[in-house]
Amino acid sequence: MKNLITIGLPSKGRLKEGSIGFLEKNNLKLTSNGGERNYFAQVENFPNIKIIYLHAKEIIQRLGDGTLDIGISGLDLLNESPVSLKKKIEVKKKLNFGMAKLVIAVPNDWIDVQTVADLEEVSFDFRDKKNTRLRVATKYPNLTNNFLVSKGVTQYKIIPSLGATETYPFIGSSEIITDITSSGKTLKDNNLRVLKDGLILESFACLLVSRKSLRQKNKNMLYAQLIKATG
Repeated sequence: MKNLITIGLPSKGRLKEGSIGFLEKNNLKLTSNGGERNYFAQVENFPNIKIIYLHAKEIIQRLGDGTLDIGISGLDLLNESPVSLKKKIEVKKKLNFGMAKLVIAVPNDWIDVQTVADLEEVSFDFRDKKNTRLRVATKYPNLTNNFLVSKGVTQYKIIPSLGATETYPFIGSSEIITDITSSGKTLKDNNLRVLKDGLILESFACLLVSRKSLRQKNKNMLYAQLIKATG
């Protein structure tokens, strides 16, 4: 279809619910001919708009390469992306859902470690006494590296996590973690504690647009109408 605008929405969880609620609150009602497993939808009164449900991280990637025009995803995932990718995406609006914090957490029995400065001391102990580096499990290596280095912590090793990061210190895969949390309950339930100054990033859902799409004049009128509809 000529002048088709594609919008990527998160395919599951609170981000999906919040995204649909945000659009419908702004009189953009979604319709679908399929069931819950259908990854496509339409917007009433906007025949030139196609909705695609994707993983929140994939939305960032597709906005970057221009295969999506507009998307909703988390600020954490955008900021974790390479600079070359972030430059291709514009944050159009901060949304009032998807709030979470990326934090550094240590096991509860690390009673002498309360701050990042304490963590720095421990990392040198690991290097000097154990001839190894402090291991940090995370799904956010870029944000974690940037934060730790900015605080003067250098003697550590990133352990990539694919899920259940909270378990890593207790199965011998890492000493500490960084993870995204909305309430902190999961960390507490797994005997982990956030450092007093261990906040790396406050995240939230964002309305994002592809800069490549913005340069396509044939989409400008419909795009402007849609953005206006969402405030």
